[in-house]
Amino acid sequence: MKTLQFREAIAEAMSEEMRKDESIYLMGEEVAEYNGAYKASKGMLDEFGVKRVIDTPISELGFAGVAIGSAMNGNRPIVEFMTFNFSLVGIDQIINNAAKIRQMSGGQFNCPIVFRGPTASAGQLAATHSQAFESWFANCPGLKVVVPSNPMDAKGLLKSAIKDDDPVIFMESEQMYGDKGEVPEGEFTIPLGVADIKREGNDVTIVSFGKIIKEAYKAADELEKEGISCEIIDLRTVKPLDYNAIVNSVKKTNRLVVLEEAWPFGNVASEITYHIQSHAFDYLDAPVERINTADTPAPYSPVLFEEWLPNKNDVVKAVKKVLYK
Repeated sequence: MKTLQFREAIAEAMSEEMRKDESIYLMGEEVAEYNGAYKASKGMLDEFGVKRVIDTPISELGFAGVAIGSAMNGNRPIVEFMTFNFSLVGIDQIINNAAKIRQMSGGQFNCPIVFRGPTASAGQLAATHSQAFESWFANCPGLKVVVPSNPMDAKGLLKSAIKDDDPVIFMESEQMYGDKGEVPEGEFTIPLGVADIKREGNDVTIVSFGKIIKEAYKAADELEKEGISCEIIDLRTVKPLDYNAIVNSVKKTNRLVVLEEAWPFGNVASEITYHIQSHAFDYLDAPVERINTADTPAPYSPVLFEEWLPNKNDVVKAVKKVLYK
């Protein structure tokens, strides 16, 4: 094992795959000369040159479309959005071309492409730069959606995403790029669509993904002092969703809390809640609890933002609610 920052794990995954396959290249705003807005492509321009690490104009619709056309013609682009908030400018290309071209062409074309970059909030960035789009993209057939929470998962999942023959939305966090963690030496991948039990427990299942899962770990540590044992499942991949991992855990703990950094209407937690009541209803000893952001745009005020974003205390409260404590 070696210790890497999250951004280093991302750069290493891209570089390793680019060394093996010349059809893979990276494009996006400031990915080359500036080494990436968050330094997730540091050193890649020096190694691979301007034809494979490409700085683009500020035109997400344009370079997303160029990359999709390139993927349809045999290349495997990695497109970095400086933030997924900016992906909304290019979402027509992602939804109406990348996601649908295999079906619309009767299988004559596929689109092996990765769209990656930070998602959700990152401190005091206000309403238009603090949005989580996982459930938006997961709602569209043809897209796979990956949201890692640590450097090891980031590297292993990104390598699998790059190798995948379908379009993958790979969502990170500005606030995780400096996180450090152990990453295996040598070649390794993590399959898409497989959740991971980060912490085993018996009293309640907590399901989460991305950076907000850290609040679940904090809550579990606090609850353990009170004799409450929490099982924490990191989805890692939102689409396809590992339903079996959640169902099997609920069959053991009989209680479920879903923690997600997203607005409460029609999100990933909603899908999980429906599936559990449909496939594990008889095992539930309490209604499923969801923890989301407030149903408002993200506020700029630090005081209001703290109230808007889920935290450890929200998780503790939800766990005690399903335990009737």
